[in-house]
Amino acid sequence: MSGVGDGGGALLKRDFFDRQVEEVAPDLLGRVLTHRTDEGEVALRLTEVEAYAGPLDPASHAYRGRTERNAVMFGPPGYSYVYFTYGMHFCMNLVCAEEGNASAVLLRAGEIVAGEELARSRRARSTVRDLARGPARLCQALAIGREQYGLDVCSPDGPLQVREGDPADPALIKTGPRTGVNGAKDTPWRFWIDGERSVSPYRLHVPRRRVHPGSR
Repeated sequence: MSGVGDGGGALLKRDFFDRQVEEVAPDLLGRVLTHRTDEGEVALRLTEVEAYAGPLDPASHAYRGRTERNAVMFGPPGYSYVYFTYGMHFCMNLVCAEEGNASAVLLRAGEIVAGEELARSRRARSTVRDLARGPARLCQALAIGREQYGLDVCSPDGPLQVREGDPADPALIKTGPRTGVNGAKDTPWRFWIDGERSVSPYRLHVPRRRVHPGSR
């Protein structure tokens, strides 16, 4: 892959995603997500994500088991899980952990770092800050929809990739409860880079600690 993909550094390998979801999620901050289409390529630096831990997590789409909709979440890691919500929006996740675990990281926001003009054409009347601020806007800016369900983001020839980028300084990573969930609503698995303008306004902060929903 050429162009913005090279600018994002090396392609992340599958073993990056083959870890516990609460480890992968903060490590995705600062990484570069790219999507190549016939129109061109758009790349963004991830600034906000949420972790979901499958059958052990009441807030996860996989909590009640495998379905046609969530099948890709059950592995292997390093694939895209795209779902349609509220009858109008797509949201994208990256599958993590060992096969069968059904964990995934929701991509909540990012800063467009290449292909801004193309992203703007998909997000009419949006400010630079809001181009990919929120999971639905992120998918709109990168033209991610049903066709991107189940893509291998670790494939060197794939149109959808995640590259090493510039990992966030751990001192700048904040965490708090996930947005808009009921089950395990206090689990602090929303991670963001402090000070980034593309991050959602909801910033309730709690000290970083490893919490597993199954132990609550």
